[in-house]
Amino acid sequence: MSDHARFQTNGRERMELMETGTRYRMDGRHMKPILVILHQENSTPGRVGQVLRAHGVRLDIRRPVMGEPLPKTLDAHAGAIVFGGPPSVNDNLDYITRETDWLSVPLNEDKPFLGICLGAQMLAKHLGARVENHREGLAEIGYYPLRSTEAGRHFIADWPDMIYQWHTDGFDLPTGADLLAEGDWYPNQAFRYGRNAFAIQFHAELTLAMVYRWTTKGHERLKLPGAQHRRHHFHGRAIYDEPVKRWLDAFLTKIFEEPVEG
Repeated sequence: MSDHARFQTNGRERMELMETGTRYRMDGRHMKPILVILHQENSTPGRVGQVLRAHGVRLDIRRPVMGEPLPKTLDAHAGAIVFGGPPSVNDNLDYITRETDWLSVPLNEDKPFLGICLGAQMLAKHLGARVENHREGLAEIGYYPLRSTEAGRHFIADWPDMIYQWHTDGFDLPTGADLLAEGDWYPNQAFRYGRNAFAIQFHAELTLAMVYRWTTKGHERLKLPGAQHRRHHFHGRAIYDEPVKRWLDAFLTKIFEEPVEG
């Protein structure tokens, strides 16, 4: 049995454990740091970083785009998170290729991994799935409907109904992956591969400051077909953000910590 096939089987076993109602917690006092990979000089891990630090988790932040190296092993880390960024995974950029190839490290070591937007597309491409623009040229920029699948609800009972997006590329579901959530224009919104690899197309990590910054610096993208007017970004946040915060804490906890006995 191949390593990836073995991880897929182990993932189903852990899914069964989660279905029993096992409780999870994240306690950074007993954890190694989580590797965080960002794609701009001034990028931050946003609310993901806030949630992890609130649980006492240390972050090892690296920016390969700035020439910072990625570790050859995750022995010194509890797992890794690859965030989004302006490029497409299909862009001919050396650091994008290196990062996409580097995903063999968490996969082969069976370490918890989360890809967000560009990071999710990197994981999909690494696993052999196609990543491309919407066939009708539609962009998701703003708040859009999100629907959890049965597999998604087995992992996390309560998913948000609306979620923040900022992308023009989408991915096919990799062979052997479990679809956790879907959308209207881009059907594959979240998936799980094996025991510990997760990908989400959307942006649960955005703080209010990040929404201001993205809609200001990226204002030209708000003119793309399907993108929402800037005021709808803030209106949507006021309505939809609380369920997103609760979901993100539960999601990160299940990915990066162990079940609680008793």
